[in-house]
Amino acid sequence: MKTQETNVTVGFYPKGDPGRRLFALWYFTPLLIMWTILGHTVLGFEQSWAQVVVGLVTGLSVQGLLEWVNAKTHGRPPRFQGGWPALADFLPPAIIPGLACAMLLYPNEHLWPIAFAVAASISSKVLIRAPLENGKTQHVFNPSNFGIVATLLLLPWVGFAPPYHFTRNLTGAWNWALPVVVLLSGVVVHAFFTGRLPLCAAWVGGFVLQGLIRSWVFGSPWFTPLVPMTSAAFVIFTLYMVPDPATTPIRKPMQILFGLSVALVYGSLLVSHMVFGLFLALAIVAALRGTGLYLKSALRRLEYVPSQESSDGTIVEAD
Repeated sequence: MKTQETNVTVGFYPKGDPGRRLFALWYFTPLLIMWTILGHTVLGFEQSWAQVVVGLVTGLSVQGLLEWVNAKTHGRPPRFQGGWPALADFLPPAIIPGLACAMLLYPNEHLWPIAFAVAASISSKVLIRAPLENGKTQHVFNPSNFGIVATLLLLPWVGFAPPYHFTRNLTGAWNWALPVVVLLSGVVVHAFFTGRLPLCAAWVGGFVLQGLIRSWVFGSPWFTPLVPMTSAAFVIFTLYMVPDPATTPIRKPMQILFGLSVALVYGSLLVSHMVFGLFLALAIVAALRGTGLYLKSALRRLEYVPSQESSDGTIVEAD
């Protein structure tokens, strides 16, 4: 039996096809697992294995607990029941933020900031939701991005993992080959399964445009603001965080607007000397989009004015 949450999420994929959603989740999850293993054994990740374990345990525990509470509240069986297929489909949304937060945050030897980030990531899907036209709701923020931003803002002593550690131990052609592999893997999933290539292209185009404008205004070499595009971290952010199907528009014009907006906010943050601009920009644009969904819902409710009873007891119909 499909739950309301599953149906809502499927609606943000082309043609509302549940197969596309499951493929995208199971395409990204093994890729992230492989990336984590290679990162700690070959590439040069600086976090410990303990932080990976904490991220996974926290993600699975929090998602399982929230699902159990939601199922009991609505009188339905939890989605992880129903055999191995149901359990397998339930795991990726917990594994992804668990590994992403452990990969992208650097809290030194501390473990609890990773647990906090992952718990915030998964909880945001339940606690921060915006209304839709069909009476349902959707979560507003990319979960991993929300958890990372919340941690960086509330725990300023926690740092972001250095971008160089994604390819620190690679030499020669491998420095370029690995980002290319990640790029192609992301293009495939967005071209055939999520329909978010216009959003990715708009974000990249907007990033280039804001970089060229900043170089012209401040008199720096034109290529300096574009250097972040050469990192594996930028490719990961571009293909696996910005175009989250569950938190971005499905119509192409709105996708383009969303991508350009993230680039515009990012450039504004850099000019204001704000750090962690990529993640903050995405969170700000997602918050603005969520606010717009709330306002749109409020306007729809105002379109209907119910009948009112006059002082003499007669019914007055609204015009």
